[in-house]
Amino acid sequence: MPHQENPVRRRLRSAGLRVTGPRVAVLEWLASHPHTTADEVAAGVRELLGSVSTQAVYDVLAACAGAELVRRIEPAGHPARFETRTGDNHHHLVCRGCGRTEDVDGIDGPAPCLEPPGAAGFVIDEAEVVFWGLCPDCATHHHEEVST
Repeated sequence: MPHQENPVRRRLRSAGLRVTGPRVAVLEWLASHPHTTADEVAAGVRELLGSVSTQAVYDVLAACAGAELVRRIEPAGHPARFETRTGDNHHHLVCRGCGRTEDVDGIDGPAPCLEPPGAAGFVIDEAEVVFWGLCPDCATHHHEEVST
């Protein structure tokens, strides 16, 4: 049976990035833990590798975001979060209570999916939509506080 290359390694090579242990570990962690902060990624990667500096994880995230292997999400008032779901038209739901973030498919066709009137000559290639509210757990907790 022919040897099949790890898909994460293949993605790194295709993006022109060197394959390193930290890069593979970061992408593997994010694939199963989307919408995590850099510090959460660093803690998870330490579980996989045993030891890696937080700065190394930040560097990997920056390189992978630059190569469009990772998407950086920056909800206002919350730390940046990262995911490996890139290249499609999706948006996010963010809980105002706990910061939980979930994907939601694009609301109006292919990217950028929204064209603002009076775009001042800009060529729009992306629209970032963030829906804000309370997740089910926070909504229940909030309802209980209001009721008492």
